[in-house]
Amino acid sequence: MLRGADALPALLEKSRTAFGMRTVALLSRTGEVLARSEAEHPDDGGPGETTEVPVGADAVLVLTGRRLPAADQRVLTAFAAHVGAALERDRLATAAAEVEPIKAADRMRTALLAAVSHDLRTPLAAALASLRSPDLEFAPTDHDELLTMANESLLKLTALVDNLLDMSRLQAGALTLHLEATQLDEVLLRAMDSLADPDAAVQPLDLDTAPPVLADPPLLERVLANLIANALRYNAPSAPVLVTASHHADQVEVRIVDRGPGIAPEDRDRVFLPFQRLSDTDNTTGVGLGLALSRGLAEAMGGTLEVEDTPGGGTTMLLTLPAARPTDAHE
Repeated sequence: MLRGADALPALLEKSRTAFGMRTVALLSRTGEVLARSEAEHPDDGGPGETTEVPVGADAVLVLTGRRLPAADQRVLTAFAAHVGAALERDRLATAAAEVEPIKAADRMRTALLAAVSHDLRTPLAAALASLRSPDLEFAPTDHDELLTMANESLLKLTALVDNLLDMSRLQAGALTLHLEATQLDEVLLRAMDSLADPDAAVQPLDLDTAPPVLADPPLLERVLANLIANALRYNAPSAPVLVTASHHADQVEVRIVDRGPGIAPEDRDRVFLPFQRLSDTDNTTGVGLGLALSRGLAEAMGGTLEVEDTPGGGTTMLLTLPAARPTDAHE
């Protein structure tokens, strides 16, 4: 019983049956009922005798029923000691559960600081320092290259901050949604314009024939941009990223298909955790927030985001959203 997950209720039930009591309750010193065991069919309706045994410094075990002889009371003291141990273990487990989110947030903060400080800020700082140095002269092509490097780093930092703000709003339940009937092909065009390389090989199929989805257009644009950018990062150089749509009942399924190395089944949940980037050794193209944010935004809009295998090799991200009804305008 002491090793079980429900040690405290089991101990109270065992003490009630062992001593032939009607009820056994564990109370705090303030009178709060921490746990209780009660017979289904009491022998009589009378008040009975009450026996109290201290459990540590801030709880008491209260038994109601028959009068206990001295020998039984000595054994009851041993039960109370076990109850105290189980109560303390429950308190430690609760404290550990409360600490774990703090530890997880600390790990996320450490990963974020490492990524921002080294992988994103360093190229920007180096480029700006070189451009501002009075002792260095650059050819026009080198000057333009440094400006391009600084601009790319600034865009990455801006995207990172946007993702972090949206992730924090999602976790706090403070993200404001404006759901409306949304055309996929129109949102896809805007999503592709926001990519680092708007001319990247992305091939839409059947999006113009898919029915509108019920979504927040700017948030859906963010989801598609993140998913396409992720697919481009791992895609085979000679293959385009495919974006397809199909309609099933009241759902619209959008697939973002790449021909990259694929994702092992055991890693498919892990890729949606913040700061997780599989088979990658640096963060120069991101810090692993895109997929986590995309799933969070999809679920906030009433949809889902899952991983599938691409037939013939690669990864397919399956985004499912509710199809818009004729009456859906703004919600």
